[in-house]
Amino acid sequence: MKLPYGVFSHRVGKKLQFFNSSILQLYIMPLILPDQLPAIDELKQENIFTMGYKRADSQQIRPLRLAVLNLMPLKITTETDFIRILSNSALQIRVEFMKIKSHTSKNTPIEHMMAFYRNFEDMKKEKYDGLIVTGAPLEFINFEEVTYWEELQKVFNWAHSHVTSTIYVCWAAFAGLYHFYGVPKYNTSNKIFGVFEHRMLSPELPIFRGFDDVFFAPHSRHCEVYHKDIEKVQGLHIIAESDEAGVTIVEARNGREFFITCHLEYSPLTLDSEYKRDIAKGKPINLPQNYYPKDDPTQMPIVRWRAAANLLYTNWLNYYVYQETPFNIDDIKE
Repeated sequence: MKLPYGVFSHRVGKKLQFFNSSILQLYIMPLILPDQLPAIDELKQENIFTMGYKRADSQQIRPLRLAVLNLMPLKITTETDFIRILSNSALQIRVEFMKIKSHTSKNTPIEHMMAFYRNFEDMKKEKYDGLIVTGAPLEFINFEEVTYWEELQKVFNWAHSHVTSTIYVCWAAFAGLYHFYGVPKYNTSNKIFGVFEHRMLSPELPIFRGFDDVFFAPHSRHCEVYHKDIEKVQGLHIIAESDEAGVTIVEARNGREFFITCHLEYSPLTLDSEYKRDIAKGKPINLPQNYYPKDDPTQMPIVRWRAAANLLYTNWLNYYVYQETPFNIDDIKE
């Protein structure tokens, strides 16, 4: 459904609420994306409503500002995955893509990076309602040996005082837990690869509103954090875990930080692509667990995580970003 013109934002308590000036009816709000972003054409085919920066700037609305630090090699694929999952909110969200100046992407055209990404150095004086830091294929490297570790630490520290709530995904979750809280990561003997069942340890939290008693989520990683290490740290709370995949979601600072070791944003065929890529390269790789019907990789995978993924990100945007962020974005503090 397209958003009509004449929509205004009003402050009600701590919330930013959006009303049509004539009919006072709530509408599905669009994601605001850079004009000509490749993901837009694909998402339009899925009936996902997007809006360019130029049109959005002409409206009298204060959208939520969300930054995505994309550390994944296939950046266009990752952009599409996160845009798809963020589109389920009824909030108007302006998405901006951040990159690390000290790292040059080898798998994404430089023209794409120049057109749609900004360096952290150019964004650090601004404030954001939300931030997502993606994973990266760096599990076998010590954090201090990562070429852009120093700059990444600056991003993490900046988020503490410039962002209302941040989600750290997979490798970024391990990096954030290590940087802020000294929690070590450990390499696993076999890749944690597949779709696993999880239980909530704090089901009363708003992040889990609408969840069933158990939920499924994809994992694709060679490392983990230990339950015992996190329990030693005051202020860290394990809120979801799996018997097979271990610690999955850790919450800190009353929801201003979420460290998520799974990939709820994955599309149905992401694990399939990873598996067949490694097979083609002759790399040792196990069949992703609980993914293909009868463990037959010639069949279409069974999607078990879409509902949980949509709920988690929608709940995060609503309860930990929208309802907590100040109307004046410059009032965001540590």
